[in-house]
Amino acid sequence: MLEIPNSHPINIERIVISSIMFDPNRFDSIADLLEPKDFSHIPHRTIFEIALDLFRKNLPLDAEFIRSKIPENKKISDDEFLYILSSNPIANIEGYIKELKSISLKRELHSLANTLREKSMDAWASSEEILDEIEKQIYSISMKTTESGFRDSPQIIDSTIALIQERKQRGNHYLTGLNTGFKELNKKTTGFNKGELIIIGARPSMGKTALFLNMAQTILNHDKGVAVFSLEMPAEHLMLRLLSAMTSIPLGELKTGNLNDNQWQELSRYSEMMASKDLFIDDGSSLSINQLRSKLRKLKSKNQNIEIAIIDYLQLMGNGNRRPDMMRQEEISEISRGLKTLARELEIPIIALSQLNRSVDSRDDKRPILSDLRESGAIEQDADIILFLYRDEVYRKKDEDHRLAKLKKEGDEKKLREYEAELRRSKEESSKKGAIEPAEIIVAKNRNGEIGTIKIQFNGTYTRFEDIASETEVSYTATSIPTATSISNSAVISVADI
Repeated sequence: MLEIPNSHPINIERIVISSIMFDPNRFDSIADLLEPKDFSHIPHRTIFEIALDLFRKNLPLDAEFIRSKIPENKKISDDEFLYILSSNPIANIEGYIKELKSISLKRELHSLANTLREKSMDAWASSEEILDEIEKQIYSISMKTTESGFRDSPQIIDSTIALIQERKQRGNHYLTGLNTGFKELNKKTTGFNKGELIIIGARPSMGKTALFLNMAQTILNHDKGVAVFSLEMPAEHLMLRLLSAMTSIPLGELKTGNLNDNQWQELSRYSEMMASKDLFIDDGSSLSINQLRSKLRKLKSKNQNIEIAIIDYLQLMGNGNRRPDMMRQEEISEISRGLKTLARELEIPIIALSQLNRSVDSRDDKRPILSDLRESGAIEQDADIILFLYRDEVYRKKDEDHRLAKLKKEGDEKKLREYEAELRRSKEESSKKGAIEPAEIIVAKNRNGEIGTIKIQFNGTYTRFEDIASETEVSYTATSIPTATSISNSAVISVADI
């Protein structure tokens, strides 16, 4: 006597298989929606595997032809084959396919729960390895629930026109994304847009941290949330730099606490203002792409106002599952691709700071180019925007220090005194001008806009970059601060605590 499982999932599978065999033409719209493992009953899975193979080879999908292709070790009895065919085919099969996928995903989650239980009992497995593996599998499962496919021309036209109308209503002729804080950069990039991966590269001491903090400050001033992953600097140090840029209190004085009454009042006012902003900082010293993905998803689900994520810096990250034979360039490729995928998934821009190769220092023109990015191949490919920060003053100071050390070593007192006098005159000239230095943001790649160089200025006393103000217009700076309208509990926390 034929014994066939009779349950809701099995019945759904049988109806789908029967409908395919009744009308093979519909397989064209089904082939990319289902996988053999979505079928739990082995005969159903076998039939679907064969049908899928025949479809890809452009061979007939009739019942007899499918039956003739069933291998000996997976033979289906005549009674069961007829029973499957006897199920009433359904004209509107899409609802059944969705139900079948849902049941299949639940089975995967159940299997994952069993895996977690087994691994947690393994004395040799570290908790970090278990969490990393489980997170990766959950991510893999969750990606299957993301529906994608073709949209026809009318749909695309409608959404495009709606986008144009939305941007017209904003009354802004060039800014479609988040305000970068720099007028000319906004014009070239249209701001930082959803799904974009932005790379900021520079040699040490150029001010990468100051630049991203200035950008973050502008975004916070527009009441947008910012998540920062700082692998190199504690959260308190970042906040000191932010407060210095905002209050115009020299960073050195904030570090020592040597403030007068007026400065304390300013510090108190801006501290309260910052406490009302959605700024989240994770300053853990290690971070894998899987951990970043998990933390950002969790944060975004709890705070929908998070509009951008910033990583300082990319080369300090790991992929969380590095093989012993994996080259560093391959690992960076996985991280870079993961960041781009995450930006699209969460629909936010992600900024990643990046190191540059030392070779840039050996050139006459030390302005960075794309090939200067460390482990550059994948980064250059995945990034939508690549910005380089350059300050000539950094190299001038290095050259001065090098020449001074050389003269001291040579022991020529006359030349040494002359050069020291020259340096003093130079410093006096600089002090008259203030601590303002010329700087450049080089737009080396811009997937959706222009490339080129933007002239800005750097105020070293307050660690902030600014637009260069003309005589006829007010300076459009990254540090314009609106009046705080509400005060709340501190928003500066570690994402790790969420």
